Amino acid sequence: MPVLNRAAELQAEASEWRRSLHENPELLYDVHETAAFIAGKLESFGVDEIVTGIGRTGVVGIIHGRHGQGRTVGLRSDMDALPIMEETGKPWTSKAPGKMHACGHDGHMAMLLGAAKHLAETRNFTGSVAVIFQPAEEGGAGALAMVEDGLMTRFKIDEVYGMHNMPGIPLGSFAIRKGGIMAAPDKFSIIVKGRGGHAAQPHRTTDPISIGAQIVTNLQLIASRNTDPIRSIVVSVTRFQAGSSHNIIPNEAVIAGTVRTLDEGVRDVAQERIKQIAEGIATANDAEAEVVYERHCPVTVNHAAETEHAIRIARDIVGDKNVDPDVDPSMAGEDFSYMLNERPGAFIFLGNGESAGLHNPGYDFNDEAIAYGVSYWVKLAEQRLAG
Repeated sequence: MPVLNRAAELQAEASEWRRSLHENPELLYDVHETAAFIAGKLESFGVDEIVTGIGRTGVVGIIHGRHGQGRTVGLRSDMDALPIMEETGKPWTSKAPGKMHACGHDGHMAMLLGAAKHLAETRNFTGSVAVIFQPAEEGGAGALAMVEDGLMTRFKIDEVYGMHNMPGIPLGSFAIRKGGIMAAPDKFSIIVKGRGGHAAQPHRTTDPISIGAQIVTNLQLIASRNTDPIRSIVVSVTRFQAGSSHNIIPNEAVIAGTVRTLDEGVRDVAQERIKQIAEGIATANDAEAEVVYERHCPVTVNHAAETEHAIRIARDIVGDKNVDPDVDPSMAGEDFSYMLNERPGAFIFLGNGESAGLHNPGYDFNDEAIAYGVSYWVKLAEQRLAG
């Protein structure tokens, strides 16, 4: 089955919603105007129940099918933008300097709104659809906030699905995989505490820079020597700060970076080894190391049966050759993982074509992708809630 006729008809209108949202980006939980825009559209569509303030500023709309009571399927979009100065030069460029929709959440909202409008018009399913608009995906754990605020239990959600556009995947294509599809994105910081002094008398100091350099080198052994090479891990040092003068050895050096894993066991190993390496090397050099390891969202794990449903529906829309059912996982993070830890479901990538990359000041969501996204949401809801 190709793109829905109604989805194609809605593309122009949904593109206008998308561009309006793009012009007015908001960050993290401070998405009050965005949430009001979403709630207003849902009300105009005749959505049965609209609840705001879930997870602080999230919005949930409930659409009941015409064929009676039954299960509830959740469809989720993120809402927040990024603290980036836009450089697209598009007519709908951000009106808020230093803020922009550089990850396509504007497009995600437009697609889910389009699906909500169609589903509210047709109601060709048994049970209910919950359209979920989530704040603070960009590092604020908004999905967790919504879950902790009773999202799954209050609205009796049985399955939950997410979708994200992906530059580099052709327009009119989908990509997905069973199991881990996006990584757990953790971060760490290490303060190496030595003893400063004159650079001409290094023997009278405990140099935190040379000690820090040893730590940085040995952190690379976590991936190459401490974990199974079949299990992916990235350990990247992204900051090394120390000193302020050419002739002074400082008292401290600060090292910081990120760890990306697709396996909770590997994640545990990385956390423990960072601490052991930093403290061990510091102690061996008569210094101290203070390690802080911060866990963020868990691995995004697609459930097997629900992934099969998603693959089948995507193939119905764009054909077998335009669906990659075993895409390489991304080492970026996604807090939809919190929802998938609560209910079975799947997260899918939608092609954005050859655009600038995500989180790039030159990125813009491809409006031509909207009809594919709307069709996917509608068919997913109807097929998962078939009478």
